[in-house]
Amino acid sequence: MSGNPLPPSTPVDQLQRPLRDLRVSVTDRCNFRCIYCMPREIFGRRYTFLEHKDILTFEEIARLVRVLQPLGVQKVRLTGGEPLVRKHLERLIGMLASLGGLDLTLTTNGALLASQAKMLRDAGLQRVTVSLDTLDDAVFRQMNDVDVPVQSALDGIDAAAAAGLNPVKVNMVVKRELNDASVLPMARHFRNSGHILRFIEFMDVGQTNGWRMDDVVPASEILAMVHAAHPLEPMEPNYPGEVARRWRYRDGAGEIGVIASVTQPFCRGCTRARLSADGSLYTCLFAGGGHSLRDVLRSGASDEEIASTVRALWGGRGDRYSEIRSSETANLPKVEMSFIGG
Repeated sequence: MSGNPLPPSTPVDQLQRPLRDLRVSVTDRCNFRCIYCMPREIFGRRYTFLEHKDILTFEEIARLVRVLQPLGVQKVRLTGGEPLVRKHLERLIGMLASLGGLDLTLTTNGALLASQAKMLRDAGLQRVTVSLDTLDDAVFRQMNDVDVPVQSALDGIDAAAAAGLNPVKVNMVVKRELNDASVLPMARHFRNSGHILRFIEFMDVGQTNGWRMDDVVPASEILAMVHAAHPLEPMEPNYPGEVARRWRYRDGAGEIGVIASVTQPFCRGCTRARLSADGSLYTCLFAGGGHSLRDVLRSGASDEEIASTVRALWGGRGDRYSEIRSSETANLPKVEMSFIGG
């Protein structure tokens, strides 16, 4: 994403942060049941999903994005749940690509990517990020809880690269004593691949992942592990507000990133809004609630009325959860990551 000057109408929040990035959840459904994201049961009850009528249509999503572009939105990332389980997603991508001027990306678990990568690229998708937490097949199957083999994600990554969705980014959430032993194998696998591996500290998103500070492997520890085996040096960020801190291998084998929301909060540079599958706008990943833009849309509101609603919501934003995180805040009501796409 470029650091282009802000349009005159761009709102800023209470901490003078502009709106640049929009994450759009196109579905709350997923083909995985990852234990830290969408477990089979929540508080003893089976996980239930939205009805189709409650989910934004492609036309509604495209209209919202078009309205938000003049407010400063330059990057749109499609998420879920798992976005590739939504039928005919390439049609939405084509609609968004036709708006022009957008950095259009998608995050996926990769299991369905091999069969869709070329179609998504042809529709106008520019890049893809694959969530992959280990190369160990037994651990991978344990974590996704649906017995899907790790090769399905690796095949998806290869297909994305072949389709031109480059550079492919690979996100690894690291949880102590679950997959921390996979840090070095992952680093070795993706060295010289042309892909960018990013290590993410385990975060207290939602209320169902059983987060404890003891489960967090700090970014400094991750970097020390990789650096000891393959020396690293820091890189400059690609753009203002980039959440991943970039490091390259001194031998030229590529780069990695670390996203340290827990130990090195980056709230002051956060320019992201999140749109849930049912059309609620959330101003923070750790928010307890959102504001329904679906109701505004379906009430017959004009584009300017929609824009005014978003200006007001963003202008009142003061979120900085990661800066104030504690054992107490970890227990506050928060929207589940599977609902707003992380």
